[in-house]
Amino acid sequence: QIQLVESGGGLVQPGGSLRLSCAASGTGFRLATVGWYRQTPGNQRELVAVVTTSNEPIYADSVKGRFTISRDNAEELVYLQMSNLKAEDTAVYYCNAKSPIRDGYKESWGQGTRVTVSS
Repeated sequence: QIQLVESGGGLVQPGGSLRLSCAASGTGFRLATVGWYRQTPGNQRELVAVVTTSNEPIYADSVKGRFTISRDNAEELVYLQMSNLKAEDTAVYYCNAKSPIRDGYKESWGQGTRVTVSS
């Protein structure tokens, strides 16, 4: 099982930048697809970006060109560099890890870190 802890959230002005970090511990990080999701009140948690074990990133259309996801397997860290932030990016951001198992996948979530984009 993988344990995840997010950090780096906070208040930023529109057009600004922020970097989120996710620290992993436990077993299976290197074999997991990891990523970031976000959620606002009354809405479903939505995918922001994921990066596979092959180091290939996938982004939601709403953040493509503005956000960059990366992973450091040696340090077991996942980053989300956010630039040109918009008010619509305001949400609680969650780190996620999905590891393959025989029957399907085992999924882990962090507790979330709040990002507020406002002037």
